[in-house]
Amino acid sequence: MALKKGQRVTGKVVAMEFPNKGWVLLSPEENEGITEPVRLRVANAVLGQKVECFVKRSRKEKAEGSLLSVLEFSDLEKNTDLCPHFGICGGCLFQRLPYDTEVELKQNLIRDLLLPVLEKETYLAVDEGIAKSPRWEHYRNKMEFTFGDEYKEGPLSLGLHKKNSFYDIVNTTGCRICEADMNRVLSVTTDYFRSREVSYYHRLRHTGFLRHLLVRQTVTKELLVDLITSGEEPVWRDPKGVEKQGTEELLEGWKDALLEEFGPQGITGILHTINTREADVVEDHGTRILYGRDYIEEQLLELTFKITPFSFFQTNSRGAEVLYSVVRDFIREAVDHPATVYDLYSGTGTIAQIMADVSDRVIGVEIVEEAVRAARENAQKNGLSNCEFLAGDVLKVLDEIREKPDFIILDPPRDGVHPKALKKILEYGVSSMIYIACKPSSLARDLPAFFAAGYEVRRLKAVDMFPRTANCEVCCLLTKTSC
Repeated sequence: MALKKGQRVTGKVVAMEFPNKGWVLLSPEENEGITEPVRLRVANAVLGQKVECFVKRSRKEKAEGSLLSVLEFSDLEKNTDLCPHFGICGGCLFQRLPYDTEVELKQNLIRDLLLPVLEKETYLAVDEGIAKSPRWEHYRNKMEFTFGDEYKEGPLSLGLHKKNSFYDIVNTTGCRICEADMNRVLSVTTDYFRSREVSYYHRLRHTGFLRHLLVRQTVTKELLVDLITSGEEPVWRDPKGVEKQGTEELLEGWKDALLEEFGPQGITGILHTINTREADVVEDHGTRILYGRDYIEEQLLELTFKITPFSFFQTNSRGAEVLYSVVRDFIREAVDHPATVYDLYSGTGTIAQIMADVSDRVIGVEIVEEAVRAARENAQKNGLSNCEFLAGDVLKVLDEIREKPDFIILDPPRDGVHPKALKKILEYGVSSMIYIACKPSSLARDLPAFFAAGYEVRRLKAVDMFPRTANCEVCCLLTKTSC
């Protein structure tokens, strides 16, 4: 008898797939109605755990389920110093693993992902292992918290989404991956708006005021806080219980509460952003400064980068230094001193500027105009005259650039390079290029197109930019061997 949809089953996780998929072996001895061993694929299960699952799809070739509970922890899970929200919040998967074990597991998962694409001998020849993050706790320099309730009609909550839930929000005041000051900002903000009975934005009814809290902090402790709300005029109560309406007095009090907690020198900027879009995303439909300035400045590899609330910047600053050092090492080996480098999907221009001293000219292309403006300012601030940044979709902008590249760096979003853009990139026929994959499965998908165009993998190195989570970045150097 086969598995049935909706059945509750028990088994052991005998294998994993990148990034977080576990294969659970279900035996007839432990599960009623199963006549032979069956494998069930579930998310967020760790190798070696004994788990209880719910069957979502019962096809024999690819049965899928969802994790209900961990009945026995894996022998790998030896860490007992845990975040208080672990298991409730949906953010981290590897909290129970010692960090060295986590890194080794990620390296094995990436190997298993890429081996079907690369021949084993090739992979072993080019693989350079995985670089650890300098910090594996309190490393995130950006957090987007959401307002809501932890249970239906419960008190106001602010934090991260509850595991496997779109609506429920966990008060993550003790989060272990974000900078410690961010938890203080969260606590002050939650207490302030909860005491004034301010409504949160309901994602089904599209009513309410409080939406998100965006917090960014540099290694040098510059702190930027941005409250994202709907365009509604909130109704609230002051400490004496008097009902009021409007934003000015309410937000002035919130600003004062933060300044009382951190002091005027402890916080760089306090902002208010209005987002009128119904979808549950953080967007800027108008931002005003309540205190200080609307940006912070981070230091990476002796360069300074201005970071605005919504501009892209690597979320692990010290890990980014490791990643960009790998990229610079790869480009120096591939090309002595390229005349023109394309940095595609360039964000705020961090890679372009770090590559400026090993290139004659770097051209960055990025679709987010705010990021391009920041990149231009950063290059000017760093005294780099050989960097140019263009705003627009890579697919379209490439047709407008007259100067042909000698080297290309690809740092695409998680979904990888659009097939049409990849075709155009490969037509340049440059001798070498670097692909930085924040989602290694996108690299695995795109590599056959490079092979068909006459490229081979020359060097491959993973960098753990996201400790305690299942994600990891991979840096790949490709060189052209044939036409």
